[in-house]
Amino acid sequence: MNQIINMFMRLFMRKIMSRGIDAGIDMAARRGRRRTGGEPGAAGADPEAGDAMTPEEKQRAREAKAMARKARQSARAIRRISRF
Repeated sequence: MNQIINMFMRLFMRKIMSRGIDAGIDMAARRGRRRTGGEPGAAGADPEAGDAMTPEEKQRAREAKAMARKARQSARAIRRISRF
């Protein structure tokens, strides 16, 4: 019974850690700035807030997210290879 509980706890913690890491990467890619657009009244939808991202910053944020994704994939591949 204890093994089953431990298995679910590990699964749960892995999901929580993954979400936290992804959120941190997104925040770093956006450099703490809000996204623009979306529904009126939604959080971050005010383009006159002063901290809205410019198109160039959005492009850099997309590139940073893509690089982070590639880094995670590379790390996974290296872990698989290093098992042998």
